[in-house]
Parts: sequence; structure tokens; C-alpha cells
Amino acid sequence: MNFIVYDIEATCWEGRPPNKVQETIEIGAVSLNRFGEVLGTFNKFIRPVLNPNLSMFCRNLTGIPQEYVDRSMEFPEVVEVFQDWALVFEEDYLLCAWGSFDQKQLIRDCELHRLESDWLEPYFNVKKEYQQLKRLRKPWGLRKCVEREGFEFTGDHHRAIDDAENLAKVFAKYLDEWQY
Repeated sequence: MNFIVYDIEATCWEGRPPNKVQETIEIGAVSLNRFGEVLGTFNKFIRPVLNPNLSMFCRNLTGIPQEYVDRSMEFPEVVEVFQDWALVFEEDYLLCAWGSFDQKQLIRDCELHRLESDWLEPYFNVKKEYQQLKRLRKPWGLRKCVEREGFEFTGDHHRAIDDAENLAKVFAKYLDEWQY
């Protein structure tokens, strides 16, 4: 089985205006084998269609410049490349992310673009499982988790590839202890 540890970034606005629909703008992922060894990484930006101009809040939070998304493919093309990279139609896999937002957002994007989303079902919420494993009263944020586990948080927080690579460190550490 391959473990696809991933993170997404999405369009965002300060205060989340009710008339704005979030769209994925970056997918970052790390593929791990059953021994926790890294098989490869994936990182692509996505051009949003409903709100193509990133808010200043979003650019500041993620560090993603407008021109990165302007030069990118739209969601249907990027998700097809991601599925091919993750071998979702060829091998057993488990999608793993920190919390439920990433899976829900990808499902919303699939619905927006009229794509099937059943491939997102083999899903493991690492944040929830980590909280149970460590018997935490409240869940920790990803950065705190990574640092408390003795790893250096590398890269930029709220960049999908960096968050995925940091999460992969923790996921691999407890590979034999997760209840999936």
C-alpha cells in the first residue's frame, strides 16, 4: 500500500465573505511506502476559475504569488496529473491529511468541475488519529505537532508541499501505530 500524505491550499479571504467559494490553488504530496520510505513528491499550483485573483490575505498567508496560479492549469487537469502520480487507479493507496478540510475541499472542487470524487474516499485524518494516539484534550496544529515530535518544521507553513513534507515526518514515525 502507498500512503499519499498531502496538503492543499485554497483561495481565502479575511473573514471569509459568504459569497466567496473556496477553490484549491495548490496540491502538495509525499508518497510513502509501507515502510515509511519516501517514493516521491508532488507539487502543482491550480488556476481558480470562480475567483481567479487571489486576495491580499491569501497571498500573504500562503506566500503564493498571483502569477503562480495565473500560469497554472485548472483543477481538472491538475487533479488528473495528481491521480496518475499517486497511482490511484493502479495500486492500493490511502490519502492522509492533517484534518478534514483538505478532503472536503477536494470533494467540493470535484463537484464544481463535475468530476468523480469517490477516489478521495480511502482517507485518513492524521490530526484526529494523532489526538487519539497521544490522548490530547484538544488537537494541536501541524507545526506544534511536528516540533513536539522532535522534528524541525522546514519550509513555509501554509505552503502545501512544505506542510505535506512536514506531516510525512510525523506520519512515518507512527506508521506502525496508526489505526487505519
